[in-house]
Amino acid sequence: MGLFVATQVQAADPCVDHVPQPKPQNVGRDSVGQDMDTLQDQGHMLFAVYEDYPPYSWQDAGHPRGVDIEIARLIAEDLGVEARFNFVASGENLEADLRNNIWKGALIGGRVSNVMMRVPYNSAFKCRVEQVVFTGQYAAESIAIAYDVARYPDEKPVPAYFRFDPVAVENDSIADFYLSSFAGGQLAGKVQRFPDMKGAMAALGSGATMAAMGPRGQLEHAMDEDVAVHQPPLAGFAVSKWTLGVAVNFRYRPLSYAVDDAVNFALQDGRIAEIYARYGLTFQPPER
Repeated sequence: MGLFVATQVQAADPCVDHVPQPKPQNVGRDSVGQDMDTLQDQGHMLFAVYEDYPPYSWQDAGHPRGVDIEIARLIAEDLGVEARFNFVASGENLEADLRNNIWKGALIGGRVSNVMMRVPYNSAFKCRVEQVVFTGQYAAESIAIAYDVARYPDEKPVPAYFRFDPVAVENDSIADFYLSSFAGGQLAGKVQRFPDMKGAMAALGSGATMAAMGPRGQLEHAMDEDVAVHQPPLAGFAVSKWTLGVAVNFRYRPLSYAVDDAVNFALQDGRIAEIYARYGLTFQPPER
């Protein structure tokens, strides 16, 4: 997931010099999703969620759990159908994920879902990928720093501290890229890389590092009572916060409108904020 986020949440001028992708031609209904009437007749809809990605989506003894799972269930309930889940691995980039899970399907063993959760919203990317409707913005995510309270009793650490103090990151994540390039690479020797944020937070918990940097939700989910999280200003960091929503195949705009309405209702009445609170996470409202 680190590479996925790092390569997709980036500043760009919207709709400048983009090359539209080809729209699917002569594709069967079962290959590109289903319309509202079909979904309501069959009584269920399929959501693509990232596998093994706590606190957002994972399986606990075969039972789907996570923030995105519960938000998907809210959406399905509002549409009067059951939510079913397709757990997928993150691909080479977001375009590949959307192609494989929303509008075309993987070449081998893939299937298309009606809705894909946890899609970073980017206006330039929206212009390039015309096969997908980006809608239902339900939260924001941001980069934060988790730190050992005992080792920082007086001041909360900022990136400059990591010239001397070891810090854990997910390999190839935006936090990794940021710290590795900060101050001309002066922090590179103290950055410790792990396959995922779970490993990075385990290193912090064991005392192998003094801090960890990554998405706030993942830090909060894995922290214990000896760890705190804060969000200092990050100089030169253009993508320290981004909006999250869902993706729907462009052929099914009525479905996208219904999904957006369901998300808007759940934001207004506080149900999405309550989901975040149940998982011990700080809810950051989306920029809608």
